[in-house]
Amino acid sequence: MAKLFHASGKRKAAIARATVKEGKGEVRINSILLDNYSPSLAREKIREPLYIAGDEIVKGIKVDVNVRGGGWLGQAEATRLAIARALVGYTGSKKLEKSFLDYDRGLLVADVRFKETYKPNDSKARAKRQKSYR
Repeated sequence: MAKLFHASGKRKAAIARATVKEGKGEVRINSILLDNYSPSLAREKIREPLYIAGDEIVKGIKVDVNVRGGGWLGQAEATRLAIARALVGYTGSKKLEKSFLDYDRGLLVADVRFKETYKPNDSKARAKRQKSYR
């Protein structure tokens, strides 16, 4: 049976689920090849863990990512996190995990910051109602 590994990543409202299995170095996000994914900033962010992992690992795998929710940058960062976690789990390499952490801790550890919620009877999350005494 072929080796298979699932991992997930979250950023703001975006949730990405990555599956890594044996293949020919193909990466798809929501059934779109990474080379055709836009915008280009998101594409480069998603490629970071693949660059760090190196060709010897990436050429022998197939990565499928399903990402939903949030905006394009939140989706890109969630995808990046899911791919990095999946590569570490698939290879089981402590060296790869260390290289990810040395490059950017955000590749393996989720950023839990979230938009602050709006308060009742106020216009924004922190803005207060103005008072007028006239």
